Amino acid sequence: MLQTHTYAPQPITITESAANKIASLMLAEQNPALKLRVHIEGGGCSGLKYGFSFDEAVTAEDFVMTKTLTEPMGDIKEIQLVVDSISYQYLVSAEIDYESSIDGEQFIIRNPNAATTCGCGSSFSVDE
Repeated sequence: MLQTHTYAPQPITITESAANKIASLMLAEQNPALKLRVHIEGGGCSGLKYGFSFDEAVTAEDFVMTKTLTEPMGDIKEIQLVVDSISYQYLVSAEIDYESSIDGEQFIIRNPNAATTCGCGSSFSVDE
């Protein structure tokens, strides 16, 4: 049986706005098995950057955070956020949000582990 890391309380916070956006994207894809995968990779103007993708697979090294929707969307009552074990160390205590403004819509990560961030908020660096 596949064992994944699941915690309560969640070490990464998912806001209601982010959860609702994830659920609406799952509905648009007509796939309630999708999970939002957040990962860290090298690059960006600050050295590390955030990446987002949808994934159905979960590995034994993944950390899985679940959020129950306040108001279910169709058959979707909860969403899951998946983070690989290497990216997880950079995201502990972070908040995943979704914002819509005149400049557009995007997932936002408020990361207390980031020593510096770039102006657009998509890359960061950490103290070694």
